[in-house]
Amino acid sequence: MSNQLLFYEQATAVSSERHRNWSVERAGYAFSRNTNSVPLTTVEFARAARVYPVVFAGAGGGKLPVAILGLKDRENLFIADDGDWTAAYIPAFVRRYPFVFATRDEGKTFTVCIDEGFAGCNQEQRGERLFDEHGERTPYLEQVLAFLQEYQLQFQRTQAFCAKLVELGLLEPMQANIALKSGTQLALTGFEVVSRERLKALSADTLKELLANDELELLFTHLASLEGFAAMIDRMSNEKGEQPEAQ
Repeated sequence: MSNQLLFYEQATAVSSERHRNWSVERAGYAFSRNTNSVPLTTVEFARAARVYPVVFAGAGGGKLPVAILGLKDRENLFIADDGDWTAAYIPAFVRRYPFVFATRDEGKTFTVCIDEGFAGCNQEQRGERLFDEHGERTPYLEQVLAFLQEYQLQFQRTQAFCAKLVELGLLEPMQANIALKSGTQLALTGFEVVSRERLKALSADTLKELLANDELELLFTHLASLEGFAAMIDRMSNEKGEQPEAQ
Protein backbone atom coordinates (compact mmCIF):
# COMPACT_ATOMS: atom_id res chain seq x y z
CA MET A 1 0.00 0.00 0.00
CA SER A 2 2.91 2.39 0.57
CA ASN A 3 4.75 1.96 -2.71
CA GLN A 4 5.78 5.49 -3.70
CA LEU A 5 5.97 4.70 -7.43
CA LEU A 6 2.76 2.70 -8.00
CA PHE A 7 1.78 3.78 -11.53
CA TYR A 8 5.29 4.57 -12.76
CA GLU A 9 6.89 2.10 -15.16
CA GLN A 10 9.53 4.05 -17.13
CA ALA A 11 10.44 7.07 -15.01
CA THR A 12 13.12 8.96 -16.96
CA ALA A 13 14.86 12.26 -16.20
CA VAL A 14 13.32 15.09 -18.20
CA SER A 15 15.83 16.80 -20.51
CA SER A 16 15.63 19.12 -23.49
CA GLU A 17 17.83 16.72 -25.46
CA ARG A 18 15.54 13.74 -25.00
CA HIS A 19 12.14 15.42 -24.60
CA ARG A 20 12.44 18.59 -26.66
CA ASN A 21 9.51 17.62 -28.91
CA TRP A 22 7.47 15.85 -26.28
CA SER A 23 4.00 16.86 -25.14
CA VAL A 24 1.71 15.54 -22.42
CA GLU A 25 -1.99 15.06 -23.04
CA ARG A 26 -4.23 14.64 -20.01
CA ALA A 27 -7.05 12.20 -20.62
CA GLY A 28 -8.49 11.11 -17.29
CA TYR A 29 -7.11 8.87 -14.57
CA ALA A 30 -7.46 5.38 -16.00
CA PHE A 31 -3.81 4.74 -15.04
CA SER A 32 -4.93 4.49 -11.38
CA ARG A 33 -7.79 2.06 -11.99
CA ASN A 34 -5.94 -0.90 -10.41
CA THR A 35 -4.78 0.92 -7.28
CA ASN A 36 -6.78 0.60 -4.07
CA SER A 37 -4.76 3.14 -2.05
CA VAL A 38 -2.42 6.09 -2.61
CA PRO A 39 -0.16 8.09 -0.28
CA LEU A 40 -1.35 11.40 1.17
CA THR A 41 0.40 14.37 2.70
CA THR A 42 -0.92 15.90 5.90
CA VAL A 43 -1.96 19.11 4.15
CA GLU A 44 -4.51 17.00 2.26
CA PHE A 45 -6.17 15.45 5.31
CA ALA A 46 -9.06 17.91 5.62
CA ARG A 47 -10.21 17.49 2.01
CA ALA A 48 -9.34 13.85 1.55
CA ALA A 49 -11.01 12.73 4.79
CA ARG A 50 -14.38 13.93 3.51
CA VAL A 51 -14.22 11.25 0.83
CA TYR A 52 -11.72 8.52 1.73
CA PRO A 53 -10.74 6.62 4.87
CA VAL A 54 -7.28 7.88 5.82
CA VAL A 55 -5.02 5.26 7.40
CA PHE A 56 -1.29 4.62 7.81
CA ALA A 57 0.82 2.04 5.99
CA GLY A 58 4.47 1.06 5.71
CA ALA A 59 7.11 -0.54 7.88
CA GLY A 60 9.27 0.93 10.60
CA GLY A 61 10.18 4.54 9.97
CA GLY A 62 8.67 4.44 6.49
CA LYS A 63 5.05 4.85 7.54
CA LEU A 64 2.88 7.21 5.53
CA PRO A 65 -0.78 8.23 5.47
CA VAL A 66 -2.74 6.68 2.62
CA ALA A 67 -6.21 7.21 1.19
CA ILE A 68 -8.20 4.00 0.77
CA LEU A 69 -9.70 3.93 -2.74
CA GLY A 70 -11.10 0.41 -2.84
CA LEU A 71 -12.02 -2.55 -0.66
CA LYS A 72 -10.55 -5.15 -3.00
CA ASP A 73 -6.99 -5.54 -4.22
CA ARG A 74 -6.35 -3.68 -7.50
CA GLU A 75 -9.72 -1.93 -7.40
CA ASN A 76 -10.30 1.83 -7.37
CA LEU A 77 -13.96 2.59 -6.69
CA PHE A 78 -13.54 6.22 -7.73
CA ILE A 79 -12.71 5.67 -11.41
CA ALA A 80 -15.53 5.73 -13.95
CA ASP A 81 -15.55 3.53 -17.03
CA ASP A 82 -14.30 6.49 -19.13
CA GLY A 83 -11.39 7.15 -16.75
CA ASP A 84 -12.87 10.16 -14.97
CA TRP A 85 -12.32 10.56 -11.22
CA THR A 86 -15.74 10.52 -9.57
CA ALA A 87 -14.89 12.04 -6.17
CA ALA A 88 -14.68 15.74 -5.31
CA TYR A 89 -11.03 15.55 -4.24
CA ILE A 90 -8.20 13.90 -6.19
CA PRO A 91 -5.07 13.12 -4.12
CA ALA A 92 -1.96 15.07 -5.11
CA PHE A 93 -0.09 11.80 -5.63
CA VAL A 94 -2.48 11.06 -8.49
CA ARG A 95 -2.49 14.60 -9.86
CA ARG A 96 1.29 14.79 -10.17
CA TYR A 97 1.46 11.77 -12.49
CA PRO A 98 3.20 11.24 -14.95
CA PHE A 99 5.84 13.42 -13.26
CA VAL A 100 7.86 12.60 -10.16
CA PHE A 101 11.00 13.76 -8.36
CA ALA A 102 13.96 11.38 -8.14
CA THR A 103 17.09 11.72 -5.99
CA ARG A 104 20.41 9.88 -5.75
CA ASP A 105 21.99 11.82 -2.89
CA GLU A 106 19.56 11.21 -0.04
CA GLY A 107 17.34 14.15 -0.89
CA LYS A 108 19.98 16.87 -1.33
CA THR A 109 19.05 17.39 -4.98
CA PHE A 110 16.08 16.28 -7.05
CA THR A 111 15.55 15.58 -10.72
CA VAL A 112 12.22 15.90 -12.51
CA CYS A 113 11.29 12.61 -14.16
CA ILE A 114 8.44 11.59 -16.42
CA ASP A 115 6.92 8.17 -16.93
CA GLU A 116 7.58 7.61 -20.60
CA GLY A 117 5.12 4.73 -20.49
CA PHE A 118 2.22 7.11 -19.83
CA ALA A 119 -0.31 6.92 -22.66
CA GLY A 120 -0.57 10.72 -22.81
CA CYS A 121 3.11 11.22 -23.71
CA ASN A 122 3.48 12.00 -27.40
CA GLN A 123 5.53 13.82 -30.04
CA GLU A 124 2.51 14.94 -32.08
CA GLN A 125 2.01 18.15 -30.02
CA ARG A 126 -1.15 16.85 -28.36
CA GLY A 127 -1.64 18.57 -25.02
CA GLU A 128 1.10 20.62 -23.34
CA ARG A 129 4.67 20.80 -24.63
CA LEU A 130 7.55 20.35 -22.21
CA PHE A 131 10.02 22.56 -24.10
CA ASP A 132 9.67 25.34 -26.64
CA GLU A 133 11.38 25.54 -30.02
CA HIS A 134 14.51 26.95 -28.34
CA GLY A 135 14.77 24.05 -25.89
CA GLU A 136 13.63 26.16 -22.94
CA ARG A 137 11.11 24.98 -20.38
CA THR A 138 7.56 25.90 -21.21
CA PRO A 139 5.28 27.55 -18.62
CA TYR A 140 3.60 24.15 -18.31
CA LEU A 141 6.84 22.44 -17.28
CA GLU A 142 7.59 25.28 -14.88
CA GLN A 143 4.18 24.72 -13.27
CA VAL A 144 4.93 21.02 -13.00
CA LEU A 145 8.25 21.80 -11.29
CA ALA A 146 6.57 24.15 -8.81
CA PHE A 147 3.94 21.50 -8.02
CA LEU A 148 6.59 18.83 -7.43
CA GLN A 149 8.61 21.15 -5.20
CA GLU A 150 5.57 21.88 -3.04
CA TYR A 151 4.65 18.21 -2.97
CA GLN A 152 8.15 17.27 -1.83
CA LEU A 153 8.04 19.89 0.93
CA GLN A 154 4.70 18.56 2.18
CA PHE A 155 5.95 14.97 1.87
CA GLN A 156 8.90 15.74 4.14
CA ARG A 157 6.61 17.37 6.70
CA THR A 158 4.38 14.31 6.54
CA GLN A 159 7.33 12.02 7.16
CA ALA A 160 8.19 14.02 10.30
CA PHE A 161 4.58 13.80 11.48
CA CYS A 162 4.49 10.03 11.00
CA ALA A 163 7.84 9.64 12.77
CA LYS A 164 6.32 11.41 15.77
CA LEU A 165 3.33 9.05 15.78
CA VAL A 166 5.72 6.10 15.80
CA GLU A 167 7.82 7.66 18.57
CA LEU A 168 4.71 8.21 20.69
CA GLY A 169 3.51 4.67 20.01
CA LEU A 170 0.09 5.84 18.82
CA LEU A 171 -0.40 3.48 15.88
CA GLU A 172 -1.98 0.05 16.06
CA PRO A 173 -2.88 -2.51 13.35
CA MET A 174 -6.43 -2.55 12.05
CA GLN A 175 -8.29 -4.93 9.76
CA ALA A 176 -11.52 -4.09 7.96
CA ASN A 177 -13.71 -7.17 7.53
CA ILE A 178 -16.55 -7.11 5.02
CA ALA A 179 -19.08 -9.86 4.39
CA LEU A 180 -20.91 -9.90 1.06
CA LYS A 181 -24.43 -11.29 0.97
CA SER A 182 -23.17 -13.65 -1.71
CA GLY A 183 -21.10 -15.26 1.04
CA THR A 184 -17.78 -13.78 -0.05
CA GLN A 185 -15.58 -12.47 2.75
CA LEU A 186 -13.29 -9.49 2.18
CA ALA A 187 -10.48 -8.46 4.52
CA LEU A 188 -8.58 -5.21 4.05
CA THR A 189 -5.30 -5.55 5.92
CA GLY A 190 -1.79 -4.11 6.11
CA PHE A 191 -2.62 -0.72 7.59
CA GLU A 192 -2.64 1.01 10.96
CA VAL A 193 -4.75 3.59 12.74
CA VAL A 194 -4.31 5.84 15.76
CA SER A 195 -5.34 4.18 19.02
CA ARG A 196 -7.85 6.35 20.87
CA GLU A 197 -6.81 4.78 24.17
CA ARG A 198 -3.12 5.52 23.60
CA LEU A 199 -3.97 9.06 22.52
CA LYS A 200 -5.97 9.65 25.70
CA ALA A 201 -3.09 8.28 27.77
CA LEU A 202 -0.59 10.89 26.52
CA SER A 203 0.69 13.42 29.01
CA ALA A 204 -0.84 16.88 29.16
CA ASP A 205 2.40 18.41 27.89
CA THR A 206 2.50 16.09 24.87
CA LEU A 207 -1.14 16.81 24.05
CA LYS A 208 -0.48 20.52 24.39
CA GLU A 209 2.43 20.23 21.95
CA LEU A 210 0.32 18.28 19.44
CA LEU A 211 -2.40 20.90 19.74
CA ALA A 212 0.01 23.80 19.25
CA ASN A 213 1.42 22.19 16.09
CA ASP A 214 -2.05 21.47 14.65
CA GLU A 215 -1.17 17.78 14.80
CA LEU A 216 -3.98 16.92 17.20
CA GLU A 217 -6.42 18.17 14.59
CA LEU A 218 -4.81 15.86 12.04
CA LEU A 219 -5.27 12.89 14.37
CA PHE A 220 -8.96 13.61 14.92
CA THR A 221 -9.46 14.16 11.19
CA HIS A 222 -7.87 10.77 10.54
CA LEU A 223 -10.09 9.07 13.13
CA ALA A 224 -13.24 10.71 11.78
CA SER A 225 -12.34 9.60 8.25
CA LEU A 226 -12.66 5.94 9.25
CA GLU A 227 -16.42 6.38 9.05
CA GLY A 228 -15.79 6.57 5.32
CA PHE A 229 -15.55 2.78 5.14
CA ALA A 230 -19.35 2.62 5.39
CA ALA A 231 -19.69 5.00 2.46
CA MET A 232 -17.26 2.91 0.44
CA ILE A 233 -19.34 -0.17 1.14
CA ASP A 234 -22.37 1.68 -0.24
CA ARG A 235 -20.38 2.80 -3.28
CA MET A 236 -19.24 -0.76 -3.87
CA SER A 237 -22.85 -1.92 -3.64
CA ASN A 238 -24.13 0.71 -6.07
CA GLU A 239 -21.34 0.51 -8.65
CA LYS A 240 -20.36 -3.14 -8.56
CA GLY A 241 -23.73 -4.74 -7.93
CA GLU A 242 -22.53 -6.15 -4.60
CA GLN A 243 -24.44 -6.07 -1.32
CA PRO A 244 -21.76 -5.98 1.39
CA GLU A 245 -22.29 -5.81 5.10
CA ALA A 246 -19.60 -4.36 7.36
CA GLN A 247 -18.41 -6.36 10.33
